Amino acid sequence: MGGENAAVEVFAPARLHLGFLDLEGALGRRYGSLGLAIDRFGTRLTLTRAKRASAEGPAADRARSYLERAAASLGVPPAARVAIEEASPEHAGFGSGTQLGLAVAAALAHLHGLTVATPALAAAIGRGARSGIGIGAFDLGGFIVDGGLKSGAEYPPVTAHLAFPAAWRILLILDHGRSGLHGDAERAAFSALPPFTEALAGRLCRLVLMSLLPGLAEEDFTAVSHTLGEIQSRLGDYFSPAQNGRFSSPAVADALTWLGAQGITGTGQSSWGPTGFALFESAAEATRMAERLSEEPGSRALELQVVAGRNAGAEIAARRAVKEARR
Repeated sequence: MGGENAAVEVFAPARLHLGFLDLEGALGRRYGSLGLAIDRFGTRLTLTRAKRASAEGPAADRARSYLERAAASLGVPPAARVAIEEASPEHAGFGSGTQLGLAVAAALAHLHGLTVATPALAAAIGRGARSGIGIGAFDLGGFIVDGGLKSGAEYPPVTAHLAFPAAWRILLILDHGRSGLHGDAERAAFSALPPFTEALAGRLCRLVLMSLLPGLAEEDFTAVSHTLGEIQSRLGDYFSPAQNGRFSSPAVADALTWLGAQGITGTGQSSWGPTGFALFESAAEATRMAERLSEEPGSRALELQVVAGRNAGAEIAARRAVKEARR
């Protein structure tokens, strides 16, 4: 008995995008970004051989498009069925498009016995051109810094990767009534933003190199919380013309303001939002504060979730087709 891969199961973790470092790129690299893989809101799917390309479940149309693009790039037929069991909320700050696309492309490569690096998979589906956080989350999990996009390069390299402390938790604040900027609106927003000054880029890079990364390495919660809060405040103010304020959702902004009044400093917004977050040193503390926040009148329309960092990348498991010998 023996055979070929008949099905591939993939779980791709969701991620938070915690900010850019230099949008001007005067040193030859543009963007540079921070991110964290989390243990909730991931993408889970199974890809099986089929007579033609098809997809079902959340974001099925998007998945089929990724399947066809990946097949064309990998030089294999798109004859497969994608069954999506779970998908991250779209345009909410979780990297749903990149993780779905990478999951589909990786599954297709494994189905055909191909070994393809994740950056090449990202290029195949047209993702990862601005930020390397999605690629890093898929490959490594944990806390990730990418080094920005060099002219002529297809993707930014991961330049720092640290485990996120196991005891720490993130309170996520979701506003399902809003969507973060994406597509043409996102491109237009980037084009219309004011100059990203050298002073701002310098301050952000110094905060990351001399406070945030050492704080994570030493599990210094106070340093990480204060530093992340400052990074988010500075970036929120920079992006405010494009999103009508420091945060894109007024309800999330009110919730974060309330948390700030309780002494919580490590707060911010993932990507264009609308999802906000707050950092806590323990699950008990995060849960207690989430319960208090949920009682505030302005928070009743929001979803609150306490999550942990995920210090592992995607999970990929192939099942072999078994052919019985004729008797």
